[in-house]
Amino acid sequence: MIEISIIIPVYNVQDYLARSVDAILKNDTEGCEVILVDDGSKDGSPAICDAYATAHPKLIRVLHQKNAGPGAARNAGISAARGEWFLFVDSDDRLAPNALQRLRAAIAEEEADVISFQFYKESVKGEIWEEWSGPMQARTRFSLAEQPGFLLTQPSCWLRLWKRSVFSDNDIRFPDVVWYEDIRTVTKLLAKAKRIVNLPDHLYYYLNRPGSIMNSSQLPRNRDILPAFADILDWFVQQGLKQTYYDELCALTVQHVLLAASVRVSRIDPGSEILGEFARFTESRFPDWRENPYTRTLPRMKRLALWLVTHRRYRLIRTLFNLKG
Repeated sequence: MIEISIIIPVYNVQDYLARSVDAILKNDTEGCEVILVDDGSKDGSPAICDAYATAHPKLIRVLHQKNAGPGAARNAGISAARGEWFLFVDSDDRLAPNALQRLRAAIAEEEADVISFQFYKESVKGEIWEEWSGPMQARTRFSLAEQPGFLLTQPSCWLRLWKRSVFSDNDIRFPDVVWYEDIRTVTKLLAKAKRIVNLPDHLYYYLNRPGSIMNSSQLPRNRDILPAFADILDWFVQQGLKQTYYDELCALTVQHVLLAASVRVSRIDPGSEILGEFARFTESRFPDWRENPYTRTLPRMKRLALWLVTHRRYRLIRTLFNLKG
């Protein structure tokens, strides 16, 4: 019986894929399957995928498809999966040696739709440079309605184990886009989950490397955050949930669109017209965002950055953040 389907989208990661798959093989993989979705890679990744499937035919399967982005690759994995739970792993990241054992134990011990955990950030040299822990430091059980602030935590799909029914019962899939596909999906899944369990364990290693999608300096792609957030906000309206999570959705928009996206663009081109689009979008959707309770309690550096953004001091933002590194 397959309990957990581990879905890995693969695209041009021949230098990192083996470390990711090998980390899974170091786990106790009983009741698991691994689905490698080759998303039209142009390097040696397809051959690496096939070699692992040949060496571990009872555990690993490979899907080859034309390049369509990580969202489409994850959707293909979902369609092929046989497990009752989905664990998404990025092909340059790795699981901790005890991750699958801890997650299977949590499945047995808890009635949950989502099991969330913590992660480490590591460099390409294998140095751990940050231990990421969410706001809950102990095992906690809740629904999003009971802990709405959880909507503001790291919006990565790989940070949680997802019950199949949360996707299937609510007709939720990843969008076929390259940027911001995680936040467009994770926010909806969390809103529909009946019970979320938070584990304090650090079960995942996120690799911060040059050339990854979120480190890309392709300026126009930052505009993609606008249709992403339009989709999120419209979905919450359609579900009758916007007022329930109004403060959280406002804070998400401020923190990701007005603040983070503006800082990214300012560091590249402080004269870009995209910066005005971020401000107008936020004002149009949440004209009262300055009174948002979450925004008022941001850390000091983020409050300073937000002040600079709202006063259009984009060149100063570039200077300060580039100095900060």
